[in-house]
Amino acid sequence: MVSLDGMMTIMRMALTAAPSLTILVLLRESIIQHRPDILDVDNRVRPIDIDEMRSEYDFVIIGGGSAGCALASRLSENPAFSVLLMEAGPDEPLLTDLPQLFPLFQRGPFDWAYTTEPSDEYCLGMINQRCRWPRGRVLGGSSVLNAMMYIRGNRKDYDQWASLGNPGWNYDNILHYFKKMEDVRDPKLRGSPYHGVGGPISVEHYRFRSPLADVFMHALGEMNMINPYGDFNGKSQLGFTYPHGTLRNGLRCSANKGYIRPVWHRSNLHVLMNAFVHKININPETKVAESVTFEFDDDGKMRFVKARKEVILSAGAIASPQMLMLSGIGPAEQLEEFDIDVIYDSQGVGSNLQDHVAASGVSYTIDNKVTGHKLSQLIPQLMTTRNVQTFVDKKDGYFYASPICEIMGYMNTKYQDPKEDWPDIQMFLGSYGYTSDGGMIGRLGSGISFENFADVFEPILYEDSYMIMPLLMRPKSRGRLFLQSNKARIHPKIFANYFQHPEDLARIVEASKFMHSISHTRIMKHLNATLNLYSWRNCPDEEYLSDGFWACMARFYSQTIYHPVGTCKMGPRNDPYAVVDPRLRVYGVKGLRVVDASIMPRIPSGNTNAPTMMIAEKAADMIKEEHAHYGNGYY
Repeated sequence: MVSLDGMMTIMRMALTAAPSLTILVLLRESIIQHRPDILDVDNRVRPIDIDEMRSEYDFVIIGGGSAGCALASRLSENPAFSVLLMEAGPDEPLLTDLPQLFPLFQRGPFDWAYTTEPSDEYCLGMINQRCRWPRGRVLGGSSVLNAMMYIRGNRKDYDQWASLGNPGWNYDNILHYFKKMEDVRDPKLRGSPYHGVGGPISVEHYRFRSPLADVFMHALGEMNMINPYGDFNGKSQLGFTYPHGTLRNGLRCSANKGYIRPVWHRSNLHVLMNAFVHKININPETKVAESVTFEFDDDGKMRFVKARKEVILSAGAIASPQMLMLSGIGPAEQLEEFDIDVIYDSQGVGSNLQDHVAASGVSYTIDNKVTGHKLSQLIPQLMTTRNVQTFVDKKDGYFYASPICEIMGYMNTKYQDPKEDWPDIQMFLGSYGYTSDGGMIGRLGSGISFENFADVFEPILYEDSYMIMPLLMRPKSRGRLFLQSNKARIHPKIFANYFQHPEDLARIVEASKFMHSISHTRIMKHLNATLNLYSWRNCPDEEYLSDGFWACMARFYSQTIYHPVGTCKMGPRNDPYAVVDPRLRVYGVKGLRVVDASIMPRIPSGNTNAPTMMIAEKAADMIKEEHAHYGNGYY
């Protein structure tokens, strides 16, 4: 039941939403009329008509997200292969191209809208104490909903993968695939041995920055924390700088835009949207994946498509393990509970769940009397017809910004050996907080309850402010998925288990203290940067600014940064929890492979979108090799 304060917040949000909605309508109409580069009529994917779809293909790919798009593009390079890419959602909408608007599409029709199970240990300030886990239900998948940060992870992440019994996945081997997928457009990085040009995914700096971005860099310069290379994907991650994004001419470069739009017209590639997969059909005697059962456009009619060579599961770290279990591959005790015939008892399916938990709720106000103008991005002042015109006519301005992370950085806590160059904390510095938009968008994405918003954030609504989010890079805690039905449309239960290992919370506490120290730099003192004191209402029994205070804040505002991985772990056969082998073939069956973030044995030290596409690039070469057609020159 919502409290009186919560009801007042809901009413205030409703009253303040109308002007922004009006601007969004104007923005969309202006794009239709004046931005043919965003409309991209000639290149947008035209899906295969259901009545023209073939009854069988060499490769049937389930999931048109970051991995599925990359894989379909690369496999269809061989004209001897026929490829079907199946996506449950529609094409990406126009407004997702605009970096500023990325949170707007979470919890809507393009999002699977997963939530974790309630917990008394984390997400305490969220609705029903559940964390929201957005996942893309759209062609391009989560690369259409994410914040577009282009981070590959650390060299040691991939060397660790190889050391766990996965030959060929060490950094020196996979760097080639990162470079192959990349078209770096930052002139400072062209010619770098760490970067590539001409690939399908464009990489640039964000086009627009608020005045706070340079303020942040000045403060971090005082602390000697600037990354000297201006590149987190090069020689060293440590330090802070302006991040790169998967951007093309300032706009989102999704996996769909990069990989599928240029090639969808190939005669051997069919793309089927609005195709909801219910099951992979595996012959119980031969243990071969033979076909896929799916529903088209929610019409209730079950259809089948055969795979001559392989079914490839690229549905992501939540849906891929769920689909394996529904198809008879998973922990036998779970399958039997829901009357699913056990094809192969694979205990690792759904386990090993990892995510980069963030502590997201700490805001700092700025005394803008010092500057005479606003430094942060306050949405009511920026959602204007003038900014729409600037975007449309000059291809610049506010809608090209990524306010949640104008500056990014990596740091070591006291728990991490600095000699390793393997920082354990990533940090986002944003010119935007939960109060900047009146609680309409940021609050919606994170799932903060109306009561908590009214209690903690409403008192500083629309004040000039900023937010810093520390993210834990390599958690020791492990989550798990459990089926709760034998129906594909019923989401599995998600137990994130954030902070299950005490060291995870201890690292976040140390990062939070560093975060607070930024407010003590000369430039931030000059701006009178002040922690939102109302945050203490969450933790009244803790000494202000003590370790207990910061731990309490992390438990209240635990937030995913959209990086669940690991639930179909890659590993050697002697690992009882390995689901796929180092060539991503599912143990216990034939003709079935998993290619997405779920195969990661350990989560990389950074945003997971680029590593997911790297996995698909490498998988495509392995598949081509295994199904070689020597007669036409493909290996």
